[in-house]
Amino acid sequence: MVKHIIVWTLKPEYDDAEKAAIKQGIKEGLEGLQGKIPGLLSIRVFTEGLASSNADLILDSTFESESALNGYTVHPEHVAVATGKVRPFVATRSCFDFEV
Repeated sequence: MVKHIIVWTLKPEYDDAEKAAIKQGIKEGLEGLQGKIPGLLSIRVFTEGLASSNADLILDSTFESESALNGYTVHPEHVAVATGKVRPFVATRSCFDFEV
């Protein structure tokens, strides 16, 4: 199995209400991919970090294999969410993929 973890920080120009709406859209969009992409075993987005956090949200997903992860990155439904709900609002993105 492969874990795919992403941490995002939203652009600073958004106020708290805008950030909350953006985070909810990202969460709904990405978690909505469950059952639609081959090899995607689980996908969760966490939007409520502790005060000690220095990022806005995190994606925690699990895939059957590295090949399944590669398929996810180009799958049209994932691309639509990434292009419409994530990338326009994100200032920074960090990714860590690893085998478990």
